[in-house]
Amino acid sequence: MKKLVIGILAHVDAGKTTLSESLLYLSGKIGKLGRVDNKDAYLDTFELERARGITIFSKQAMLELNGMQVTLLDTPGHVDFSAEMERTLSVLDYAILVISGADGVQGHTKTLWRLLKFYHIPVFLFINKMDQLGTNRTALLNQIKTQLDDGCIDFSQEMGEEFKEQLAMCEEEMMEAFLEHGSIEEEQIKKAIKMRKVFPCYFGSALKLEGIDAFMEGITKYVTIPSYPEEFGAKIFKIARDEQGNRLTYMKITGGTLKVKDVLSNHDWEEKVNQIRIYSGQKYEAIGQVGAGTVCCVIGLSKTKAGEGLGIEKVSELPILEPVLSYRVILPSGCDPRVILPKLRQIEEEEPLLHIVWEEQLQEIKVQIMGEVQTEILRSLVESRYGITIDFDEGRIVYKETIQDTVEGVGHFEPLRHYAEVHLLLEPGEPGSGLQFDTDCSEDILGKSWQKLILTHLEEKAHKGVLTGSDITDIRITLVSGRAHNKHTEGGDFREATYRAVRQGLKEAKSILLEPYYSFQLELPKNMVGRAMTDIEKRYGTSEIHQTNEETSVLIGTAPVITMQNYQKEVMAYTKGQGKLFCSLKGYEPCHNEAQVIENIGYDSELDLLNPTGSVFCAHGSGFLVKWNEVKNYMHVESYQKNKKESLNEVIQNNPKPVTEETWVTTEEIDQIIQSTFYKNQGKKSVWKREKTARQSYYESISGKSKAPEKKEEYLLVDGYNIIFAWPELQILAKDNMDAARSKLMDILSNYQAIRQCKIIAVFDAYRVQGHAEEIISYHNIYMVYTKEAQTADQYIERFAHDNKNKLKVVVATSDGLSQIIIRGAGSELLSARELKEEIDRANETTKQVYTDKQEKNKNYIMDNLSQEALQTLHDFSE
Repeated sequence: MKKLVIGILAHVDAGKTTLSESLLYLSGKIGKLGRVDNKDAYLDTFELERARGITIFSKQAMLELNGMQVTLLDTPGHVDFSAEMERTLSVLDYAILVISGADGVQGHTKTLWRLLKFYHIPVFLFINKMDQLGTNRTALLNQIKTQLDDGCIDFSQEMGEEFKEQLAMCEEEMMEAFLEHGSIEEEQIKKAIKMRKVFPCYFGSALKLEGIDAFMEGITKYVTIPSYPEEFGAKIFKIARDEQGNRLTYMKITGGTLKVKDVLSNHDWEEKVNQIRIYSGQKYEAIGQVGAGTVCCVIGLSKTKAGEGLGIEKVSELPILEPVLSYRVILPSGCDPRVILPKLRQIEEEEPLLHIVWEEQLQEIKVQIMGEVQTEILRSLVESRYGITIDFDEGRIVYKETIQDTVEGVGHFEPLRHYAEVHLLLEPGEPGSGLQFDTDCSEDILGKSWQKLILTHLEEKAHKGVLTGSDITDIRITLVSGRAHNKHTEGGDFREATYRAVRQGLKEAKSILLEPYYSFQLELPKNMVGRAMTDIEKRYGTSEIHQTNEETSVLIGTAPVITMQNYQKEVMAYTKGQGKLFCSLKGYEPCHNEAQVIENIGYDSELDLLNPTGSVFCAHGSGFLVKWNEVKNYMHVESYQKNKKESLNEVIQNNPKPVTEETWVTTEEIDQIIQSTFYKNQGKKSVWKREKTARQSYYESISGKSKAPEKKEEYLLVDGYNIIFAWPELQILAKDNMDAARSKLMDILSNYQAIRQCKIIAVFDAYRVQGHAEEIISYHNIYMVYTKEAQTADQYIERFAHDNKNKLKVVVATSDGLSQIIIRGAGSELLSARELKEEIDRANETTKQVYTDKQEKNKNYIMDNLSQEALQTLHDFSE
């Protein structure tokens, strides 16, 4: 049977649950229409849902439409439970967006629309409550087109010329068909809907079953049944527990089949499926096997998480919405917080926007949630499940912190018989990007297993900022260097060093306090617009008139969440019930009263013993503490920012002027380093003595009567981006066009190869390009190499030099100090960027002079071939 998963979304009170009841009733799934106000709706099964008349938890129902098995997912409409709605989006094939005809497009409706766009879900719209007085179909459709998308088209109208014209305007293929044949095929419409070019709109009243049949017919006619691969895949979107306490993992099968007793695994766990259930309302059917396209519930999995992918499925995107309020949990007398904490953690598994925070120093539990209604839900769940009555304090805003500049954070952990040092590059991220972790560290510096461990430690913890102790966000953290000890380093050492590196970097950086902001829409009588705009300004928000008519105006804008609290009551008071305020979370922006908040919170990063900013070093057999601002005076690994070449963005941002000085380690300095490290304990014979520079040995002949060395084929390897950033004329060109700078360098090297007659390879980084394979391109008479994913140009050159040191004469052109040491140690010769430029200029001048001399030698002057008599005649004539 064809299978389809459809979710229903709406702003609260738009009639979403009533529409679900109508669809179930008319499809024959239920024999009696339930009502929200009668507390007998089929999908509102939770006691608190029936009491409050709102949907809190997403539910599913199975129904058949025209031979098609549809899984209907009813989601919460209240903004406090948006995460419950958002996590179901990852498993939807289509969505139904319900809009109240009496209220039109509201603030939360726009949030839902943005989420549907983000998750690329095709949408059918049902404009409900059209039986109420004052509703106007034309005005509503115009509002929907203006505020949502121009592709929203009334599909309840006759399929005439006007309808076809509207469709044709939405998609190029339909436009061509309409202009050529005067008609549009049904398959083309289905394709346009699937591609989110067209959004069918239907009008009616779910309560009175008006327009529902046409809506159901439209869905069955214009949906495209998805196809699935044979290989197993599943996407987990919800964790819950039944009345017996069994842990339920809700998932959609996206490939292959799943059977009872199958073993599922993901990274660090492997568990067996004990039971498979198909829920519809409160009832379920236990079955032995499910196929692709089915939403089911699995028992037996204890370590799954919402958003997780199994088999061929990847992890889903993190929720866009996040909690903005924090409350302290008040426990009854005699109740140990450590006893209730694991119980709250169980509920946290089920509620993605319920964050449980344990404050070790205060021995307190705090919960971060979306809104005050969630506190009531949490209180009810704890009492019904565990028989414990909890309460909450007044609560406060959840602040976050970010940074304004790029810094290198260093963490060192070296008590006796332990050792680890970590260098992290902290860079400001895009607003809303959260924390991003990456590595740009050679495995020659730090082993792959240590690098993975450090990334794990970065991801496992919510790192605190240094202004208020709030979580940090919108920062890109890259592992750039580090060091381990062969004997004394243990896993826990890198955990300590990593945490300290983050905190040390934050102390050096310019930190910014962030607070949550609302996007709002305020509808009120036209004569009260001035009062409203003044109110918003006093609340540190911004507003503008979005639309106006004879009686009402609509203001839109943004404002801090904390200043907008309780403003709805004030609007109702001064508009005498005529004003409507709709708020939706916009995201985090710089705090409007940063200094005051920092002072009120009173956080001292130096006294936070659980999140130290300093490091531990060792001297004379004992460890000692070093403050954050002195760590870099004691660190064992050189600074990444000092020695590592900068990316193009960093050059433009931090070095607007051309580079005039390059970092270059002399041959003698490199030999000293090698003698004191690689060959230190190998005896005098192993000491590498060198009298000539790399340039002398490469370009000048060896004098003397000693036996001529074996002639080897010559290779010149050029670190492409290093040279571009080191040569001023190329760097200036790169600011505007990197491709042009790269081409210019390649042309220079091509000309040089024609003179030198050696093999030249220019190597460029492509290690940040996901899935990129090593690419070798022939460019005129030289070669250009783009490295594979996770391999830098340095690593490629170092490997080439090492693998070919016995059979080729390899010279490397780079000014990267660390690469110079490694390459020199492999036996290759070196040219700095400056020396390479000098050699190319010298070769060009020599070639030019040879050509000029040759031309002079071959010239034939007429005066040189005249006789003395003829010369005398010319002389006399000239006088």
